[in-house]
Amino acid sequence: MRNILIIGAGRSASSLIKYLLNKSTQENLQITIGDLSLELAEKKTNNHPNAKAIALDIHNIEQRQAEIQKATIVISMLPAHMHIEVARDCVLFKKNMVTASYISDAMQDLDAEVKANNLIFMNEIGLDPGIDHMSAMKVIDEINAKGGKMLLFESFCGGLVAPESDDNLWNYKFTWAPRNVVLAGQGGAAKFIQEGKYKYIPYHKLFRRTEFLHVEGYGKFEGYANRDSLKYKSVYGLDNVLTLYRGTIRRVGFSKAWNMFVQLGMTDDTYAMENSETMSYREFINSFLPYSPTDSAEIKTRMQLGIEQDDIMWEKLMELDLFNSKKIVGMKNASPAQILEKILTDSWSLKTDDKDMIVMYHKFGYEINGVEKQIDSKMVCLGDDQTYTAMAKTVGLPVAMAALQILNGKIKTPGVQLPINKEVYEPILKELEEFGVIFNEIEMPYIGYNPDKLIGIS
Repeated sequence: MRNILIIGAGRSASSLIKYLLNKSTQENLQITIGDLSLELAEKKTNNHPNAKAIALDIHNIEQRQAEIQKATIVISMLPAHMHIEVARDCVLFKKNMVTASYISDAMQDLDAEVKANNLIFMNEIGLDPGIDHMSAMKVIDEINAKGGKMLLFESFCGGLVAPESDDNLWNYKFTWAPRNVVLAGQGGAAKFIQEGKYKYIPYHKLFRRTEFLHVEGYGKFEGYANRDSLKYKSVYGLDNVLTLYRGTIRRVGFSKAWNMFVQLGMTDDTYAMENSETMSYREFINSFLPYSPTDSAEIKTRMQLGIEQDDIMWEKLMELDLFNSKKIVGMKNASPAQILEKILTDSWSLKTDDKDMIVMYHKFGYEINGVEKQIDSKMVCLGDDQTYTAMAKTVGLPVAMAALQILNGKIKTPGVQLPINKEVYEPILKELEEFGVIFNEIEMPYIGYNPDKLIGIS
């Protein structure tokens, strides 16, 4: 049997493993699931006869190399910074490899060796990055094939709570890594191009510059800019495009409310707070407010942020129980961001019956035969339950499909790569539709950033 080694059995691996197990008899597959937690790996096998769980510590070089040697192909679902040792072993033992993570500099440095050994290292084949690459390149390639000239590309993606589980004032719950949400947008200004002009948004302004989006059947959303849209000029072959913007989707009003935390300083991860272990939630928020012998923390917060008592922003803060003097942080040497993450996890964790939702939205503006046109492509994927979430589906399924395509010789181009070639994205996008990952493409007149075009005024 052909042995697929999956390293990492976390949340993102659920749908990936289920897909491969369902294909295992037909495709003659043995699925080896390795994780630091043997219990977790065993749980993911679902007692399937073609699955084997092992306790795998990737820092144990002998064990790691022994398992990679036995594999026909390796799928790494480890945190991004841990892929590289696995990748080097895959070169050493001439094994193909698949990951959902961004291509790191260290991974890219292996490209020459990977090609020399005629190997395929497929990266960025999850959701974002992954499905975003594939769905975008499909339309861009179609426009180019017709002789069109790209004018605009905007792409938005967000992990959200499904409408039936949306029961808080923030219209948001953690559907993936909470830390990534708390630290979103940090590390430099957001960079993009609009109408041929380079634009920059510093972090402290990021959440007050949003675009509005409408998705049929699901209503209105907003998008704030990702940190670096410019790198996609070369990735997508859009060096001459006038507008290039990538962003994160949230429900309308989230960004304005999140900005309160930014302005207070609660998202800072650069220092540890004194006495954080014994600090109450109330003491935490009060740490960022001026001292007053008379004013309460509530009054000082409203004054600092300029919000009225009957403002929905105030209701959102109150909903989080931020001013509770009985709840204790209980974390040693914690940064403000770490404490905020803990507080939000109290309120934003998915309940047992909650479901999540992925929303992706692309805009393509182009000119063909002197006529400006636009295509909007929208996708909504809903989770089934807490195991087979929308996030697990959209991250894991493309990884599994790519691994099988490589095994079966359908993907042939060697090298360290991302899924922007037709041989990769075409069959995977088609198969993803069977799992509810469907892009609805709508053609319309090109609007760009001139709203007057809507009413025919030049």
